[in-house]
Amino acid sequence: MVDFEPKIIGFLCNWCSYAGADLAGVSRLQYPANLRVVRVMCSGRVDPTFVFKALSQGADGVLIAGCHPGDCHYTEGNYNTLKRYPLMMQMLEQFGVERERVRMEWISAAEGTIYADVVREFTETIRQLGPYKRRLVKGRDQVG
Repeated sequence: MVDFEPKIIGFLCNWCSYAGADLAGVSRLQYPANLRVVRVMCSGRVDPTFVFKALSQGADGVLIAGCHPGDCHYTEGNYNTLKRYPLMMQMLEQFGVERERVRMEWISAAEGTIYADVVREFTETIRQLGPYKRRLVKGRDQVG
């Protein structure tokens, strides 16, 4: 995996995590450019099928980041994410996807350094795992 550079999709909530990423950028913090950001209004809007689709279409890892529990701008959106995450991880394991390929984090708008650290750590984790190998089923890509 000498030349392997991971492709990571990050679903970031608009109010906290995306603002934390913006703070990391304007603060000129150094972190890998492997993460492609998808801005969502709330982490609670991240449907598990978004994660499955990202992996099936070439992502090597997926980061879901939202407001800290209790700080959601939509009152309980991140609690929905918190409930859904373990079930989604069970499904991914059944498809043969390593747990380390999907990560959930709570990052506030004031935590640009934490955002940069998470992206750095997650990119290194995915780099260690190597490329995600999708299985081809009946001529179509499928997660797993």
